[in-house]
Amino acid sequence: MAQMEIDFSSKQQDIITRPFDHTLEANEGTPRSGKTTAGHFRYALYLSLTPDENHLIVAYNQEQAYRLFIDGDGTGLKHQFGQLAKVKHDELGDHLEIQTPIGTKKVYYKGGGKADSVKAITGMSLGSVVFCEINLLHMDMIQECFRRTFAAKMRYHLADLNPPAPNHPVIKEVFEVQNTRWQHWTIHDNPILTEDRKQEIYNTLVKNPYLFKRDWLGQRVNPQGVIYGMLDLDKHTEKTLLGKPYEMFFTADGGQSDATSVSCNIITRYRNKFKLNRVAHYYHSGAETGQVKAMSEYAKEIREFVRYCVDKYEMRYHNFFVDPACKSLREELRIVSLETRTADNNAKDLKGSSKGIEVGIERAQNVITNGQFYLVDDDKYDHYYFIKEAGLYCRDDNGKPIDKDNHSMDEFRYAVNYFYKRYVI
Repeated sequence: MAQMEIDFSSKQQDIITRPFDHTLEANEGTPRSGKTTAGHFRYALYLSLTPDENHLIVAYNQEQAYRLFIDGDGTGLKHQFGQLAKVKHDELGDHLEIQTPIGTKKVYYKGGGKADSVKAITGMSLGSVVFCEINLLHMDMIQECFRRTFAAKMRYHLADLNPPAPNHPVIKEVFEVQNTRWQHWTIHDNPILTEDRKQEIYNTLVKNPYLFKRDWLGQRVNPQGVIYGMLDLDKHTEKTLLGKPYEMFFTADGGQSDATSVSCNIITRYRNKFKLNRVAHYYHSGAETGQVKAMSEYAKEIREFVRYCVDKYEMRYHNFFVDPACKSLREELRIVSLETRTADNNAKDLKGSSKGIEVGIERAQNVITNGQFYLVDDDKYDHYYFIKEAGLYCRDDNGKPIDKDNHSMDEFRYAVNYFYKRYVI
């Protein structure tokens, strides 16, 4: 493995080398603050010292657990241990097997965003747990993880998160309960960001008070500026589809460097009300992953996504709506035998004082508030990115929706428009 030379900030150096004398260490702060990189090196040191063999990294889904801490954009565990680490699988699941001076360590990586995630760790005995984006994990999974380490010889837990709302349950039920060492982070703690890049980020965030407080100052902020702040994951998530199915349809928004987002939606009749159920989500961001795909490749993957949904729910679909601006995606989908229609993007809408996308946003807010929208759990195509975008989608100082981090939000609006006009009005 090629050696990397990394300049750590003083805060990162302190975090990495401090004694392991707390049950939980929580790194909370802004995106791009360097907290996760410090966590990689901190945890690698711990694994080199602990006598315990089995350990766990948990994120919203298994893919994120691998991406955030096993790979970690080049500083994750597999890179730090190099040839001493191999990805393997045994009866307890996928893991990174690491050879250390004091013995073999197995670091399992699993998803923890769903109510039944605890099944994946039942019976496991662990020395430590890393919680990636702990505020997105299900509380049952978090608490079970702490129970799984009771017998550890060198018990340790590490969590990172961007600032949640001040009343988020993870604060009172986890941080204030455990023997916690809490560390605050901001962009200024990341030594690799140049002053020019910091200024660029500042210029973007300062336009919105909510994002400025959360993503620049690293403060916990009530989501008044978040457009879909009424979305409650406990209230609006179901394990299975409820009610009589009426129709399946798909909506999409996409681009090559921007994110491509496709959702499968099923309309049901439940308790004498029509419901819009978002049952599966395909999402890929070239900008976020650094892997830009051709539109033809997207089309093939989306075709597999559609087949998966049709087979799982044993339903046919007749409508596949795509953002009118995504002409190349529509053409590639046609080539792989997926016929599409242009989505209703609210371009011609006018309702009272609302016009354009505000009409669609108002409809979406209404179906959430009225209990007509649900996320339905799926093991393969879950709602991680939808949930992330829903937490970021907000308004600027002029009250206009910020056109950023909103691709699944846009195709969600297209789905709502179809549902609203066909089943609500």
